Formats: sequence, C-alpha cells, structure tokens
Amino acid sequence: MSYSTDADPTRIDFEAVWQFLSTEAYWSRWRTRENVRDQIAAAWRVIGVYDDATGAQVGFARAVSDGVTDAYLADVFVLPAHRGHGLGKRIVSAMIEEGPGAKFRWVLFTGDAHGLYEQFGFAAPDERAMVRPGKFLVS
Repeated sequence: MSYSTDADPTRIDFEAVWQFLSTEAYWSRWRTRENVRDQIAAAWRVIGVYDDATGAQVGFARAVSDGVTDAYLADVFVLPAHRGHGLGKRIVSAMIEEGPGAKFRWVLFTGDAHGLYEQFGFAAPDERAMVRPGKFLVS
C-alpha cells in the first residue's frame, strides 16, 4: 500500500475524522460534532494521511500553537485497517519535525502511545511543568 501525508486543511475529510473521534477514540467521545469542527477550523496545523489508491483519508492529527515557540499535538490517529505501515510515525514526523514547528516545544496527552511519542523526544514533564485538568464530562 502507498500513502501520502498532506498539511492542506482543505483536504481534511471531516466526516472521516468525526467518525473515528466520535466512535473509536477513547479521548474524544464526549466532544460534539460542532466541537470537533471548531477544533479543526481553529487548528494551527493539520496533517492528513491518504491512501494513494483510493484517496481516502486514513489518518489525522491537529496542532494548536502560538506559532513561535510552543505547540500542542492532539487527535493523532490511524484507522485500524491501515495500522502497521508506520503511518503514526509519518504523521508525527510531518507535524513536529518537517513542519514550521520543528524547533518548538511540543506537548501532548496520551494514554497508550508513549512508545510512539518517545521516538520523537517526548518524555514525562520535568518539575517545571504543571497541568490543570479539564472539567468536562467524560464518558
């Protein structure tokens, strides 16, 4: 199989992203369709991964940033049928190493993909980092 990554926000298939985030992503099911649409629209950068044979979007990530020094990586996923081809690595690399935020300090939250992100220099925060948890209803 052959895949392409693209940072063009007009190419993002909102329905594909919404379908995954609303049904399969443990971190996202509480968000409404409008929440996800607003988050994508307000993203500093998005990355899509596309199946070259069909053009279908099979992966995604978005980032929020001040555009100068700091960025937050969110909603990284690859559809189950396309996993095992290194697409998660391609998404993260395209977002944080090959894009305009290559020198930024990046932050993310994950419950199960530590090994992926550690390959890109992510580590547990040091004594200077603090997080205020959200107060959303998570089901």
